Amino acid sequence: MTSRHVLRILPIVAVLACASSAPLVREFDGRVAYGYASAQLAFGPRIPGSPGHAAMAAWLDSMLRVRADTVMVQAWDHTTQGGKVLPMRNVLARFNPSATKRVMLLAHWDTRPRSDAAGSSDTLAPVPGANDGASGVAVLLGVADVLKAKAPGIGVDLLFVDGEDYGDFYVPGRPDVLIGARYYADHPLVPFPKYAILLDMVGDRTLQIKQEGYSMSAAADVVEKVWAAAARLGHASTFVEQVGTEITDDHVELIRVGVPTIDVIDIDFPWHHTPDDTMDKISAESLQIVGDVMVLVIRGER
Repeated sequence: MTSRHVLRILPIVAVLACASSAPLVREFDGRVAYGYASAQLAFGPRIPGSPGHAAMAAWLDSMLRVRADTVMVQAWDHTTQGGKVLPMRNVLARFNPSATKRVMLLAHWDTRPRSDAAGSSDTLAPVPGANDGASGVAVLLGVADVLKAKAPGIGVDLLFVDGEDYGDFYVPGRPDVLIGARYYADHPLVPFPKYAILLDMVGDRTLQIKQEGYSMSAAADVVEKVWAAAARLGHASTFVEQVGTEITDDHVELIRVGVPTIDVIDIDFPWHHTPDDTMDKISAESLQIVGDVMVLVIRGER
């Protein structure tokens, strides 16, 4: 993902009324989620077309089959701008599939082929992706555990998208990034949800999540809902009431087709797109905070 600066500040002024009566019961387990992140890194780089990518796809499918009510797999081949053919896979896990009112959480499960950030110690090495990839997936799997134990009152879709981080964000045309989110937006497996929340880079040990710029433009009410839930849980210092940068990330593809979508992301991660995006850079505590907020948002919907 890439970002550019936004100057405006927009404070939260409303309260998450729909969650105000929900019990503050901890259902999410950050330690288990941390284990899910570690399991992903054990596959090695999850670059489309690599052995680690294939192993991760099979593991993700198996994890969701025993948790979700319905699992749908979207498989296709993507031809890159350079002519390489990549096997791609999105996975959709559905809870309470008969419900018409639905929300979606999504994260990308692939990792970047090269650590090409400025100052990277090895620009040719693949990114391990503890934070950039594994953290968002880990939270979604933890949420799946919660919804398996106690079904949601609304419909919940968990979407795991492929190919977010493959190519160059700065080339013209349709670069080989956001591949899975773009494909899903153009070929949805089910009706679009009321709104969606993207989780990306949510495991940083010093987690601080600002209100992403495109999210504020496209879905300020969803931002307000999430930040109010965080404040109710005592996490206002983590979910910071300040508009940050506009970030080119998977959410922009859903916004493009009319789905109000926000990006929950801590872009200020020193090891972004480097070989040092490893397990010691993330924490169970950070995953716990984000997981608790997501569960409260879901439980607060009616």
